[in-house]
Amino acid sequence: MAKKVKFRPLHDRVLVRRVEADTKTAGGIIIPDTAADKPMEGEIVAAGKGHVNDNGDIRPLDVKEGDKVVFSKWAGTEVTIDGEELMVMKESDIIGIIAA
Repeated sequence: MAKKVKFRPLHDRVLVRRVEADTKTAGGIIIPDTAADKPMEGEIVAAGKGHVNDNGDIRPLDVKEGDKVVFSKWAGTEVTIDGEELMVMKESDIIGIIAA
């Protein structure tokens, strides 16, 4: 079980932990760290309250803590919290939720 972080994103932002990238291809070729792309999958660690519209109403987010998601390649801002590299991004940068 992953540790709980002491960080709450604001509004429509989420905190994402990237999944570990495969270091071997399906054919068995080992990919060195320098050549590997960062994964575009992660787990929601924390989520804000929701999107605030022009009227001040809050629309809750479609994602929640624990959801496995796929996000766009250039999404988010990398941050280090308690020594762990995480990403903060807007919910709109998330492409979809991976069904369990």
